Amino acid sequence: MDIINAIILGIIQGLTEFLPVSSSGHLEIGKAILGDQSVPEESLLFTVVLHFATALSTIVVFRKDILELIKGALQFKWNEDLQFVAKIVISMIPAVIVGLFFEEQLEALFGGNILLVGSMLIITAALLFFADKAKDTNKKVSFSNALIIGVSQAIAMLPGISRSGATISTSVLLGNDKTKAARFSFLMVVPLIFGKIAKDILSGDLAYNSSHITSLSIGFITAFVAGLFACTWMIALVKKSKLTYFAIYCAIVGLIAILFSILNG
Repeated sequence: MDIINAIILGIIQGLTEFLPVSSSGHLEIGKAILGDQSVPEESLLFTVVLHFATALSTIVVFRKDILELIKGALQFKWNEDLQFVAKIVISMIPAVIVGLFFEEQLEALFGGNILLVGSMLIITAALLFFADKAKDTNKKVSFSNALIIGVSQAIAMLPGISRSGATISTSVLLGNDKTKAARFSFLMVVPLIFGKIAKDILSGDLAYNSSHITSLSIGFITAFVAGLFACTWMIALVKKSKLTYFAIYCAIVGLIAILFSILNG
């Protein structure tokens, strides 16, 4: 992979991990429009590196929150911090089940099915639109909410469904505070990313070559910087009820994808 591709993929990963536009959906559309050879396939190692970069950017943005959660949880009392950690664990259950038992079926959907991607982007747009119209509250994410949000995160494994868009929208539509919803959405994915990284490392499928160090380093840096920007920006956008712009964008891209699929079907 050359340096330009590493930069592009790093920026895409960093931005779309947090912005509600579906990175997987955009990659599938790009491959279909440009051709499989025009958009280089990411190696497993490169994918792991990019995901590690975005996870690290989340940790940096929420470093104070994470530190307080750890301190509170280590008191081994049923306090607010330990309850929040428990909610994170609950939210992970649906995605873990899907990842462990339906991995092959899920991967089969990532084969240039542009009609599916377009349809899922329309659903993402609808979620964002209705979430943006919801009234702001001071409500915190409950245990039952955490499980429902976790289900939406599992559904967001489909190409075209934005993970951040689905989880934040679900949380807000459940009546939770918008800022708290964004915080929970970004923190709940960190353990999953590290779990996926550990799974890939333990699988023994990672192939490292010293000649890849430049592209890996550049991809990591661009994904990390883009992730810092996108995560911080997204929190502000949710708080200011600016998700409608992303809803319009997803709707337009979704309709274009559906039209493209029909015309080339």
